[in-house]
Amino acid sequence: MPGILITVTEPSCPLLLASASPRRRELLAQLGYDFAVQPADIDERPQPGEDPAQHVERLAREKAAAVAAKAPQACVLAADTIVVLDGEILGKPRNDGHARAMLAALSGSTHAVMTAVSAVRNGRQQAFVQHSQVRFRTLAMEEIAAYVASGEPADKAGAYGIQGGAARFVAHMDGSYTGIMGLPLCQTEALLRELGCAAPTP
Repeated sequence: MPGILITVTEPSCPLLLASASPRRRELLAQLGYDFAVQPADIDERPQPGEDPAQHVERLAREKAAAVAAKAPQACVLAADTIVVLDGEILGKPRNDGHARAMLAALSGSTHAVMTAVSAVRNGRQQAFVQHSQVRFRTLAMEEIAAYVASGEPADKAGAYGIQGGAARFVAHMDGSYTGIMGLPLCQTEALLRELGCAAPTP
């Protein structure tokens, strides 16, 4: 898949975001980095015996490594986010019915949101998993249906986006708000600095 060029001001070590997520593009831009987008194409199916944290970290690592193999002079950043309820990974909904079922399961309960971030530079790879907890209030079937009809859940893990219409469902959260969105900014900036990746613009 061709990259979407934004800007790169440090040709010796461009920063590449290995994600097609518009939310991650917006979040990374908030840190002041210049970067280009080059999504990675990997098999995202869980492996046998893999727990949720291992799964999401592996995906982030594989995405970063896949893009770094094609752009060895770049600093590559990748991330993956999953929603976990009672040990079960809730991915992106297959259709509206699946989205409604996910939201009904999340209603009135607490679930985990795990975002793994990995970066590669000069053959050196680092990664971490950020854990958050989110509790939904009890949702009426009518408001679940209305939210699904808005189209917002279609491309989101767990069938919701905390930064969008689902914000009103959240009774409590513990962790990183930007991590729940898809890229924990505090930890991500620290990771990029540790690898010496492109410094933020003034």
